[in-house]
Amino acid sequence: MPFSKVMPALARAKPDQLFGMRLRSTVASTQRKELKSEEAQLDSSCALVETRDVINGAKAHRSSQPKISIDFDNTQEAYKSKDTLELFRSLLVFKLCSVDFLVDKNKELMFLSKKVLGQRLFEKLMKMTFYGQFVAGEDQDSIKPLIEKNQAFGVGSVLDYSVEEDLTQEEAEKKEMDSCVSEAEKENHGMDHREKKYKAHRQFGDRRGGVISARTYFYADEAKCDHHMETFINCIKASAGSSVDGFSAIKMTALGRPQFLLQFSEVLVKWRRFFNLLAAHQGLDGMALLEQKLELEKLQDSLIKLGVGAKPDIENWFTGEKLGSSGTIDLLDWNSLINDTTIISNLLVVPNMETGHLEPLLSKFTDEEEKQMKRMLQRMDVLAKHAVENGVRLMVDAEQTYFQPAISRLTLEMQRIFNREKPNIFNTYQCYLKEAYDNVSVDVELSRREGWYFGAKLVRGAYMYQERSRATEIGYEDPINPDYEATNRMYHKCLEYVLEEIHLNKAANVMVASHNEDTVKFTLEKMNEMGLSPTENKVYFGQLLGMCDQISFPLGQAGFPVYKYVPYGPVNEVIPYLSRRAQENRGIMKGSQRERSLLWKEIQRRLFNGQLLYKPVY
Repeated sequence: MPFSKVMPALARAKPDQLFGMRLRSTVASTQRKELKSEEAQLDSSCALVETRDVINGAKAHRSSQPKISIDFDNTQEAYKSKDTLELFRSLLVFKLCSVDFLVDKNKELMFLSKKVLGQRLFEKLMKMTFYGQFVAGEDQDSIKPLIEKNQAFGVGSVLDYSVEEDLTQEEAEKKEMDSCVSEAEKENHGMDHREKKYKAHRQFGDRRGGVISARTYFYADEAKCDHHMETFINCIKASAGSSVDGFSAIKMTALGRPQFLLQFSEVLVKWRRFFNLLAAHQGLDGMALLEQKLELEKLQDSLIKLGVGAKPDIENWFTGEKLGSSGTIDLLDWNSLINDTTIISNLLVVPNMETGHLEPLLSKFTDEEEKQMKRMLQRMDVLAKHAVENGVRLMVDAEQTYFQPAISRLTLEMQRIFNREKPNIFNTYQCYLKEAYDNVSVDVELSRREGWYFGAKLVRGAYMYQERSRATEIGYEDPINPDYEATNRMYHKCLEYVLEEIHLNKAANVMVASHNEDTVKFTLEKMNEMGLSPTENKVYFGQLLGMCDQISFPLGQAGFPVYKYVPYGPVNEVIPYLSRRAQENRGIMKGSQRERSLLWKEIQRRLFNGQLLYKPVY
């Protein structure tokens, strides 16, 4: 879809949607949908009896559905795709990852090894150890054998070109400050009414700090963003050529100047507060968000008193076929308050909570800043179209909370356009956030009302330590759940909500992206309860290449859609990625010996059964 059509769609988006307001879905909404469906088929006089029969029929169907049961201790199944040398390599790498000195100094040791051994021997050593364990190959051709082998054993791929810039901390901080501070802010020296959370701070300019499981992009110029887009396009094409129903992952910060993401995120959050203020004026602030229905007359009076606009203008805002037809407006009805526009900076207006007036977020935007914002949206549109054309699903990764409202909103706009026929675009929800459930439930409700496919990847999150430190240092509320147990509860709450949506409406899809065996077992248990079959291809599982094979491969061989995140790239250029994998595995390996014990168990089984020279056949 051309940008000229994407932008009006963005401009027409409801402020509660466009501006990131968080809703809780209600049972009533689902019941209304079910009733409409039933009324189309059943005579109203016997609807109650018929509905009871439908419910009983559903229960009977669930009871006849074979129960899903997977043995994650069966090492023969878990490692069927690995020869014995690969098992020994895994053991060696995981053991090295548990040694603090080696992990803390891993980058220095890799560079020293390259200097001592020379490039050729260094690459051989890496391919025998860390690179061979966690990276599929150097380019699109070299990764095909591994992808085909995994697919033969039931495991698909999420391709991810994992080359990263190896910047110093000082270089990263400079790039971040240059790309996140607008010309207006430089000229006014803090005179604009920006919130601390959504401004760049040099002490947190290096966004790699405290992050071990996510790649980081720093803005250089528009040409670099075009290069990233081409890389993502190549990744999409590689995914289409090497696997069926594959995924490709992208990061929004790679596609444009992050200044726009910061500013748009602030606008989203402030508009949410504006709705909360209007709801409070009508005495609705204690109710669940989706149940907060603003009475039109009272709403108009409130806006006039706040000085937002003149009475005739405000009355004109609430015209349309559907808007306000019931005399009330909820968050998802809020959409004609923004006029069609192709000037993106016109969207960046916020309510001044002291005066009630709508004001520009910044005093001005330069022509170049306006073009930069447009180009980011254009690149997103190009990638979405390539994904659809190649039959690949696009997965938008989550990032820091000061970028995330904008990333989620823009991803949602892509879903509204490209998820009409099937789930082509997936958003990522970080369940360590306090607002994760609200984020999931509002987007599910929006997909129901507008009739498109909801696609989600659920993760625990990659930025916890950095986010906590930044919130404390700069002085805003910590967005992260208080502890790991709370994050687990949030993950399971969000997951169960989406599974219920799949069970009821069949128009949602979720990837359970987790290395936590208990979470996988929880998912299987809920699928059994709801009668969800793996062959429906609605519930996917995802793990990183080289990790948790004892989860991935038994699932794949049992018929579940399961995927490995498959990084690739030249040895020298993926060292930052390998460094992070080493650090992530340290935490996993110190916390649990399970994977190493299973690897030993399988090696011993092969030894005692005369299968030490076992080679996978596919």
